[in-house]
Amino acid sequence: MQKTLKEIAKLVGGRVVGNGDTLITGASGIREACEGDITFLSNPKYISLMDKTRASSIVTSADAQTTSKPIILTDNPSLAFVKIISLFTPEEAGHPKNIDFTAVIGKNVVLGKDVAIGAYTVIGDNVEIGDNSIIYAGCYIGHHTKIGSNTLIYPHVSIRERINIGSRVIIHSGTVIGSDGFGFATIKGAHHKIPQVGIVEIGDDVEIGANVTIDRARFDKTIIGKGTKIDNLVQIAHNVVIGENSLIVAQVGISGSTIIGNNVTLGGQAGLVGHINIGDNAIVTAQSGVAKSVPADTMVSGYPARPYMTTQRVNASLQNLPKLFDLVKELKKKIESLEEKLK
Repeated sequence: MQKTLKEIAKLVGGRVVGNGDTLITGASGIREACEGDITFLSNPKYISLMDKTRASSIVTSADAQTTSKPIILTDNPSLAFVKIISLFTPEEAGHPKNIDFTAVIGKNVVLGKDVAIGAYTVIGDNVEIGDNSIIYAGCYIGHHTKIGSNTLIYPHVSIRERINIGSRVIIHSGTVIGSDGFGFATIKGAHHKIPQVGIVEIGDDVEIGANVTIDRARFDKTIIGKGTKIDNLVQIAHNVVIGENSLIVAQVGISGSTIIGNNVTLGGQAGLVGHINIGDNAIVTAQSGVAKSVPADTMVSGYPARPYMTTQRVNASLQNLPKLFDLVKELKKKIESLEEKLK
């Protein structure tokens, strides 16, 4: 496939600067691109690569520096490039197209139009699956679970009983949804299991990475709000509520009954204690340990997590500890010398 730069600009709603008849045959990253490729630049730290890249054209923002190459100017280069990649690399995943004869389907199951179910998948009784949803091989869908339309579930996903999953949800391999929350009553040194009788509710347009675990609520619901994106290896405990359009990065751990607002970002390996609130638009940086609630529109970092600039000052002070130690030793010697003279 090949497209002119003018055709691509029309697709992404951008404006061509330079030769609009330049032919483009592929899309790639700015370092990997070859002649005939189009690439993109959204991060200012890569500006130096604009003239070094072998790409034939660059999608960038209006405030980027000029280059000898023809460019497409757009408000959001990253989003524009997503559309371009889809143009040059059509879907080749080979999704299941029908219901495999080895699939085990329970009683009173309601399947929408054009549902696909892969080999050896087990569907429990009274399950409902919406139109055009795809479930790969080796999955388990527990009884009374509801799945919306156009949802994609990759191999070896386990979804327990009575779980509600919205439309256009993507769940990657190895994820477990609806496992028991970690609840025990300790009596005379023995740990007695507390029944976990709640459910998990996942909104529309959520994406859940590989090997994520989302526990069912003790009572009521564990909730993942619509549009939220969850990276790989995340643990979400019972009765956690995550709002809409939040980003949960890899290896985050969220303890039970914590409430997270809308548009929150939790950086990789952040850990949150239970029963706290994280306000809308808050950012928790990577490897932070959050031990108390975080107000809206706040960035916190460190362990324990503090306001970001406070943590930066603390870290800067720590870098000076060796110098401060040497200074104290020197002052101590001078004081001892003065004391000797006074004697």
